[in-house]
Amino acid sequence: MVTKYLNFIGGEWRNSIDESLKEHKNPANPSQIIGYTVSASAEEVNEAVIHAKLAFQEWKQLSPVGRGEILRKAADLLEAQSQDIAETATKEMGKRLAEMKGEVLRGAAILRYYAQEGMRKLGEVLPSANSQNTLYSMRVPLGVISVITPWNFPVAIPIWKIAPALVYGNTVVWKPSQETGITAVKIASIFEQAGLPAGVLNLINGSGEIVGNALVEHSETAAITFTGSNRVGRELASKAVAQNKKYQLELGGKNPVIVLEDADLDLAAKLTVEGAMKQTGQRCTATSRVYVEQSVYDTFVEKLIGNVSQITVGDGLDEAVTMGPVASKKQFETVTSYIKKGIEEGAELLYGGQTLYDPSYNGGYFIEPTIFSQVTNEMTIAREEIFGPVLAVIKVGDYTEALAQANDTIYGLSASLFTTNLNKAFDFIKNSEVGMVQINGETGGAEPQAPFGGMKESSSGTREQGQAAMEFFTAYKTISITSSL
Repeated sequence: MVTKYLNFIGGEWRNSIDESLKEHKNPANPSQIIGYTVSASAEEVNEAVIHAKLAFQEWKQLSPVGRGEILRKAADLLEAQSQDIAETATKEMGKRLAEMKGEVLRGAAILRYYAQEGMRKLGEVLPSANSQNTLYSMRVPLGVISVITPWNFPVAIPIWKIAPALVYGNTVVWKPSQETGITAVKIASIFEQAGLPAGVLNLINGSGEIVGNALVEHSETAAITFTGSNRVGRELASKAVAQNKKYQLELGGKNPVIVLEDADLDLAAKLTVEGAMKQTGQRCTATSRVYVEQSVYDTFVEKLIGNVSQITVGDGLDEAVTMGPVASKKQFETVTSYIKKGIEEGAELLYGGQTLYDPSYNGGYFIEPTIFSQVTNEMTIAREEIFGPVLAVIKVGDYTEALAQANDTIYGLSASLFTTNLNKAFDFIKNSEVGMVQINGETGGAEPQAPFGGMKESSSGTREQGQAAMEFFTAYKTISITSSL
């Protein structure tokens, strides 16, 4: 029997008023239905916000130690249930089980990190022009936070938004991607098991058109944190500004790698392929373009092919597989359309590019890892975010040309340089127009203590994680106490 998964509102698991259901299929075998989630109505979104608003009054009074203890319990529970949650997510969106298990454990580590963050200094004593005056600042929670998350990191991204929101005293209404609603139910259940009071975290599955809009437009939410597409991000920002709400957007990327002639080419090729193909290229920080100095271009391309040819495509539950399917039929159609566009615009299909229709693949959404050469910076595959296992290789004359072309994009999330030249490394750090720079590393990767985010159209200018999380999820309050003596 296929399970129906409910929404979590005010501490109760609730069916939808209109009983609308979303079917969840395994992208490795779309004939396999793994469950249904109930889709909330706008009325139920309103109920979730009201419950969060009521819960905020008591939750903000709980000490940071008490809030942190609940996060620690959630971390322990997440770790204990990591196999089940990882398998669920793999069946929902295709990510390899090993990668998904790592993500779940990363989620536990993020919870433990933020469990301690509430005890950091949240203000400062300031000098005053009046010697009888004590002047200081403190940071206070905002209220109800709207959390809207994508499907590609169904555990880590929700947790790195929800955990800091909670530890700083806010309450949350969470709308996950429709593609990973079952995984979201299991994450919400973890917080329930950890003893989170009713209404502090509310989960509402459903469409962006109904649930997302109702949540963003609700007058009782104080801030919005969103990870997703640039198109939706722009719409959300417009609505937030109209309501004078704080908002945080993490959007797309077109992340470049530059490989110079003095680089360790074996390392550069290995990490470029990992950056491009890990998690089937479905990361906002995935490597999408690689600029290679012409003197080492041919050698580097050979090494790229040597690495990518070792990839085995298949069901993410198979331990022998090193790259799973893309997450959905929609994503499958998007990625294959970009491959077709690359060929039409004159790029050379150097490796892969085929969909896998063999009966052994069960009709899954499988695409070979794909490398294009003879790419120019004007081609669509060099300019638009693909979000799939597609890498464009571009030949350049020197570092200066490579940097100029790498920066020639609307995006500015992450970038990497492979070199042994310290001067060029520091020049790249200074002049690369991105929020996150790697020297001799792949473009992906994040640690909870470090700010995460981009420049240009990759971000709203805010950052996630580390101290940046405290800055977003709290507001300054300035206090002045004048002695009557």
